Amino acid sequence: MAAELVEAKNMVMSFRVSDLQMLLGFVGRSKSGLKHELVTRALQLVQFDCSPEVFKKIKELYETRYNKKGSEVAPPPPAPPRAEALALHSSYDRGSAVPRTLPAASIDYPALYGKYLNGLGRLPPKVAKPEVRLVKLPFYTTLDELLKPTELVPQNNEKLQESPCIFALTPRQVELIRNSRELQPGVKSVQVVLRICYTDTSSPQEDQYPPNIAVKVNHSYCSVPGYYPSNKPGVEPKRPCRPINLTHLMYLSAATNRITVTWGNYGKSYSVGLYLVRQMTSAELLQRLKTIGIKHPELCKALVKEKLRLDPDSEIATTGVRVSLICPLVKMRLSVPCRAETCAHLQCFDAVFYLQMNEKKPTWMCPVCDKPAPYDQLIIDGLLSKILTECEDADEIEYLVDGSWCPIRAEKERSCSPQCPILVLGSSEVNGLLATPNGTGENGKAPADVVDLTLDSSSSEEDEEEDEEEDDDDEGPQPKRRCSYEKGLVSAC
Repeated sequence: MAAELVEAKNMVMSFRVSDLQMLLGFVGRSKSGLKHELVTRALQLVQFDCSPEVFKKIKELYETRYNKKGSEVAPPPPAPPRAEALALHSSYDRGSAVPRTLPAASIDYPALYGKYLNGLGRLPPKVAKPEVRLVKLPFYTTLDELLKPTELVPQNNEKLQESPCIFALTPRQVELIRNSRELQPGVKSVQVVLRICYTDTSSPQEDQYPPNIAVKVNHSYCSVPGYYPSNKPGVEPKRPCRPINLTHLMYLSAATNRITVTWGNYGKSYSVGLYLVRQMTSAELLQRLKTIGIKHPELCKALVKEKLRLDPDSEIATTGVRVSLICPLVKMRLSVPCRAETCAHLQCFDAVFYLQMNEKKPTWMCPVCDKPAPYDQLIIDGLLSKILTECEDADEIEYLVDGSWCPIRAEKERSCSPQCPILVLGSSEVNGLLATPNGTGENGKAPADVVDLTLDSSSSEEDEEEDEEEDDDDEGPQPKRRCSYEKGLVSAC
């Protein structure tokens, strides 16, 4: 069966547009599109739905095509795809203006190409062009690659360009989508997503949208994530570049789906890819982390000793390091202490809240040191997890040089005892202190001046103003009064 599939693919690769259209029309598939689209559709047919009738039709079209050329030229036998391209290559005979086709079995490569390769007598090695790679996303598990990252090529000098893509889902892929659970109403966990990135082969690329992007699936436009509002003046709003879910607009059958990407051509090159993925939740990632990401307490203890080991080049000896049991993200007690293996600190954050925050807005930055902390580098601190169960009455601990630890409990606030007795205004004690300015208090000392704070300052000022007005009417203008209390006030404590 495998040999028949290879033979059928090789025959399909040699078909002309008319042959491809006849084959696709025979099985009820769409016959419209460019040749490379027809070839892709026909190869998918051979790969996934090649029945005996389809194979017979392919062979019939193949034999019909070569029988028309005449008996002098025998049809080339099936060969591997790369060799097939060479077998169908027309060489030019110097003695005749008619191109001829050489059978693959009788091709003499040195004789054909040696004189064009500086006498090397062999084909030049084909340099494999590096492919664009996209970064792996923790919340998406790739099931199938429907379209490898392909560069968006502008067709003219216009700023707005359109790039179409045609493909069909296999019955297995359709079943995966239909049988998957719903993350929310109308959103399946198995999805067909479109990813766009810069055309850069040097390293895996993150998702990046081109300007003026619009995605049309069959006859409907798909929603693309918008911009985050910016509260800072002068700062442009950022756009979250995520995979675009196309599933709800696709034909979940053997019918052909057409996707058109509209994009702005402003000098930068972009590539698009189509993937069948399963979207994960933060709870599922947390469970996976608990299964494979827990670091043994002894290993964590060895790391503490390494951090506190005496450095001979340092003049300061570190005897301990404090670690908070409060998550820096939500200011709550840690439940699943977590950090990245690449982080240099011992302080942890809560894995539950960290995964939930990255599910809504993926940044994957450590909240402690503000350095990258991707999911595949996260570990659960086994030692700190043990400490959290043993130490429930403290919010901070201190690691010691031998790897042990001790809790640091908050000191109770000291009660502030008054420096002088508190006097209740209006009591007999206060009345005893209210002596005349020329009088003396106990032990012959001058009594302290006391101000009665129960008096209404505004009403006293009004009474004084009325008295002054009456005096002015009777005796004329009087000099200003001096306050009888020339000393300081009694301390409030």
